[in-house]
Amino acid sequence: MDADKPAASEPGTAPTPSHQKVWDIPTRLFHWSLVICIGLSWWSVENKRMDIHYWSGLVALGLLVFRIYWGFAGPETVRFARFIKGPREVVRYLRRLFRTGYRASFGHNPLGALSVIALLLAVAIQVGLGLFASDTSYVSSGPLSHLVDYEASEDITDLHEDFFNVLMFVIGLHLAAIVFYLAVKRINLVWPMVTGSRSAENAEGPPAGIAPISLLRLCIGIVLAAGAVWLIAR
Repeated sequence: MDADKPAASEPGTAPTPSHQKVWDIPTRLFHWSLVICIGLSWWSVENKRMDIHYWSGLVALGLLVFRIYWGFAGPETVRFARFIKGPREVVRYLRRLFRTGYRASFGHNPLGALSVIALLLAVAIQVGLGLFASDTSYVSSGPLSHLVDYEASEDITDLHEDFFNVLMFVIGLHLAAIVFYLAVKRINLVWPMVTGSRSAENAEGPPAGIAPISLLRLCIGIVLAAGAVWLIAR
């Protein structure tokens, strides 16, 4: 795809889109819902509202289940097979990043993919630990804490509390990357995650962007996420 501005459309042909759709609605809802869940989980602990903490953790679990499924069934920009690259591709991308004529990647770039996977893993570990944690201070326990003995649950609780610092570090790196692209490359990564689209100029991928999502696949993902939460919480 040429980096030049799209030429004027010829009579009888469809005009070249000025905006490229990169993120579908389910992906955007997942992203901002996870942000809310993490913030709410922190707030609920600080304010001793463990009832809210319990459910924010379960909602985060459902979101993770959906995102993992969507990484195989969703549109091209969110599929793991498309954006997860090997070390060579990451190095090539780093070389290209600081050259003139840089073009925005279609979805996650190879370096950003590492950030996304690290963030998903960190949230998964934090949520997984929380399922088995117990909190004697507020008389609250994770929904699976009964599957381990009290001593093990106490150890898991300590890990759950300590690992939150790791999660904050990973989130910090994620935010630092967003600031870098905005300040240095003049690329706003946040706004497309709100609207779903960005300028099609100097961007990789098809001008129109992602193809329409399958409603059936979306429904399957919602059922899987809701089913996982139900099985854990019942």
